[in-house]
Amino acid sequence: MSGPQHPPQRTASVGPQSAGMGSQAPPPQHHHQPQSQQNLNQIVLEYLAKKGYSRTEAMLRKESFKQDAEGRPIASRAEDQGGEQYFIAFDLILRWVETVLDIYKAELKRLLWPLFVYSFTSLAADFYPKEAERFFNLHKDRFEKEFEDDLRALSGIRLPEHVQSNDTAKLYRENKYRLTLSTAAFSLLVQHLESKETEGGSVVNTLLSNFFNIITVDRAAAGQERSLARLLASRFDDRDVPAEDEGIPGHNPGSANTSKDAPPVLTKLNLAPLPMENDLMEDVKAELEDQDAAHPPPPGKNTLVEEFEKRIKQEPLDDAPSRDSIPFPPSLARDVAMEVQRIKENRDRFKIEGRTGGVGPGVSVTMFTFHNTYDSLNCIEFSGDNTLVAVGTSESYIRLWSLENKPLTSPLDPPEHHASQSRRLIGHSGPVYALSFSPSIHVPNDSPFAAAQTNGNTPTSYPTGAPRYLLSSSADSTIRLWDLTSYTQLVIYRSHSGPVWDVRFSPYGHYFLSCSSDRTARIWSTSHISPHRLLVGHDADTDVVAWHPNAAYAFTGSSGPDRTVRMWDVQRGSPVRMFTGHTGNITALAAAPSGKLLASADDRGDVCVWDLAAGRLAKRLRGHARCPVWSLDWSVESNVLVSGGADGTVRVWDVQPFTSAPATEKVAEPASGAGGATTGGAGAAGTSATTAGGKVDTAAAAAGVAKKTGTAGGKGKDVVVSPDQISAFPTKKSPVYKVRFTQMNLVLAGGAYLP
Repeated sequence: MSGPQHPPQRTASVGPQSAGMGSQAPPPQHHHQPQSQQNLNQIVLEYLAKKGYSRTEAMLRKESFKQDAEGRPIASRAEDQGGEQYFIAFDLILRWVETVLDIYKAELKRLLWPLFVYSFTSLAADFYPKEAERFFNLHKDRFEKEFEDDLRALSGIRLPEHVQSNDTAKLYRENKYRLTLSTAAFSLLVQHLESKETEGGSVVNTLLSNFFNIITVDRAAAGQERSLARLLASRFDDRDVPAEDEGIPGHNPGSANTSKDAPPVLTKLNLAPLPMENDLMEDVKAELEDQDAAHPPPPGKNTLVEEFEKRIKQEPLDDAPSRDSIPFPPSLARDVAMEVQRIKENRDRFKIEGRTGGVGPGVSVTMFTFHNTYDSLNCIEFSGDNTLVAVGTSESYIRLWSLENKPLTSPLDPPEHHASQSRRLIGHSGPVYALSFSPSIHVPNDSPFAAAQTNGNTPTSYPTGAPRYLLSSSADSTIRLWDLTSYTQLVIYRSHSGPVWDVRFSPYGHYFLSCSSDRTARIWSTSHISPHRLLVGHDADTDVVAWHPNAAYAFTGSSGPDRTVRMWDVQRGSPVRMFTGHTGNITALAAAPSGKLLASADDRGDVCVWDLAAGRLAKRLRGHARCPVWSLDWSVESNVLVSGGADGTVRVWDVQPFTSAPATEKVAEPASGAGGATTGGAGAAGTSATTAGGKVDTAAAAAGVAKKTGTAGGKGKDVVVSPDQISAFPTKKSPVYKVRFTQMNLVLAGGAYLP
């Protein structure tokens, strides 16, 4: 049996042979190898070269380098590399900024923080969770000093859902980050990005166009803040300070209008003193004439009437608010007595005028220290007549002391009750965060008003000018009004939906201002249990408040990520100014008695002085190291500022404008004394450490604060002290909670001893 039959193999034609043709062999088989992309490119290049198409040949050669041997494209552009594009782009800018010329470095460094935020949130929004975490951890140390709060808020973002739900991320991505650069610096930036387009420049350009609002200014026209000397001096500073118009939301300097198309013209302000009532003016002048006749002034001193007419101008001022715009109760005899006493103190006070050797005169400070507090004190407040001090505690009560060591009696006390020099006010159900006395002034016992008061029905222990009321705010979301005659609670004000951080009586009484964690401030009157105005605009907790001396405007300060100071029109309840530039949470505000300047402080130790009319930063004062500054106050002349804070010092600053070019900030030299401090005389300041420019300061070291502060690189930086500091008064271990100038230009300070 034969094996399996296989199909015949077709090796030649099986059909009939063609005529005239014999048997033929099969045609040879050709095995064509596929040409590689590289060989094909080479063939085309040779053809183009042969034909003389040199330009096309050059373009093809350039493109062929972007393909591998199999023809697959090679990712040579940063934007083609997924999440790595943001690493490449940020590293490109970082390396360039660190090597750029010093005259541009200070302003170009301000690009790094917003680029970091937008690169990180873009990684999370594009669903690169691992890359987002790696990017954040790689660069966060660079920004910890200045943006600690924002970093904490952003640290948990990894996914698109996190970006959409995180308040800080939404604030950045829904608003364009405003940044002002000089024309030369911006041109340098654009040239660098264009030259490095495929190495990350296009990625940076995309971020700049989507998330930045860059304003270019001419350095010569931008003023002293962007002068060459100021930029070069900033090389020695260990902190990057944002410009006053930088950040989220961007705005024209000073303007409260954050719209992109907002006009650069600022609202005109009425900063002059509030005009006095005609009836009150006549009563005060008549009383002053009587006192001048009874007690003529010594030769060379103005009479009380002359002092009054000098202080109260008769002609109306163009920038004075209308008396009718803010309704106040009619004046009483007590108001006449207080105005008369103010005129006396204004004439007889220690006047802070002129300079000695270019430095303002020193002032005296009386420090009140509270012992055995066990870190339970939250706030300290002095009354306007300098006879009472009140403290708010974390144990929900308020305690009052007499600064004259007199018993605090109440008509409600039983006859056998032995009055002490202190009183405890109980009513809040949470920690007490702020206190404010109603306006008061000390009326001497030999005053005719005090004699009339003594002969009347009011007890002799209650002088005419003594404070009548005390306001307190607490974590229980309430504000309470206390009567300082009976030391009892009168009214509870409820409206805020969170802890009330601060409360402040207006300069004329009757109205008061409060702020809360609900991001609002409210204007109240003592006679109504609901607020008259609701001030809304901050993007974070509203932490501190203050009044303008004419009571026509109010000020609020907030914490991160907002960190702005806003000025509000009391009558309309709308913002008229917004000041940005702080790197920390706002912790203190104080308006100058002249009504033209505002001082603000933050928890990073910076004090800023703002020109209200121009809406611009006038001065930045440093000396409190990196410790929070908790209290500010002005001298009567508005040319000296005093501050106190957690570093345990009271510092006095000269805020008068310089007649010549201001000195740059100096860095403390390496200290040679114990604890890093050099001991030596400092005039009114006591002991201090000498700085490179002759400025002396060891108050921080004497108060137990280290002179060196750590940095991300592990190297210590010396504390910068502004040349505007007149003197510094260190305590032993007592953080300063409150500072206040009296009408006689004496400084009162209060703190708690914390061993």
